[in-house]
Amino acid sequence: MIRVEHLSKHFGGIQAVDDVSLEIAKGSITGLIGPNGAGKTTLFNVIAGAFKPTSGKVFLDGEDITGLEPHQLFHKGLLRTFQIAHEFSTLTVRENLMMVPGSQHGESLIDTWIRPSLVREQEAQLRAKADEVIEFLEISHVAEELAGNLSGGQKKLLELGRTMMVDAKIVFLDEVGAGVNRTLLGTIAGAIKRLNRERGYTFCMIEHDMEFIADLCDPVIVMAEGKVLAEGKAGEIMQNEEVIEAYLGRGLKNKPGTSSAAPSRSAPLEGDTA
Repeated sequence: MIRVEHLSKHFGGIQAVDDVSLEIAKGSITGLIGPNGAGKTTLFNVIAGAFKPTSGKVFLDGEDITGLEPHQLFHKGLLRTFQIAHEFSTLTVRENLMMVPGSQHGESLIDTWIRPSLVREQEAQLRAKADEVIEFLEISHVAEELAGNLSGGQKKLLELGRTMMVDAKIVFLDEVGAGVNRTLLGTIAGAIKRLNRERGYTFCMIEHDMEFIADLCDPVIVMAEGKVLAEGKAGEIMQNEEVIEAYLGRGLKNKPGTSSAAPSRSAPLEGDTA
């Protein structure tokens, strides 16, 4: 679904992403992990069009999409969520969902004046679609709540729901579990699995909770210092000596009193500043 070839992004003298090549298989849930400053979010931003790459190429389903704007990628089925949810805080949950699809008749002054029935018909279809998404995500009890009043976990569910309002090919999830209680985290994980299994969604997700990653992702890609360090199943990754070294620091893991164990399955890892 996604192929990245020798992708680099430099900010002055800082090489945030350095000659990265990777593939995200169609129908997979791919995890992207790494220590603080590894370049994970920068890589997401380049793939999703927020940043232009310094060099390299990005392909979506075989099509070169390098340097396209986010709105262009949206129409091609590439969507992303953010570490901090970007909801319309003064609109309800249902209204937030109905806002997503582009080129709505209600956005056309001519259609609102000359073809109001067309506007009403499409709005009814969008409302029905939004209600389907709300039921799927089990958030019917907050359908009429202003999005700004939701908890952090509910906002993450709403972000996921917005990707369901269009025909997404691949969704990039940036720390979808950050700051979410374990109950809602289970709901989010269940929704991701169902979207992958029942609707064929492809996901790539940055996450620091290794238990969450192990439950959802295969394969897992590890980044460190702007480069791809390792790739494999979650269990293999957590026993990989290079990965352990990247998280604990070179020379640190063998010092007296320092554990050489892999990153914890249950403890969140440090955030990514790049």
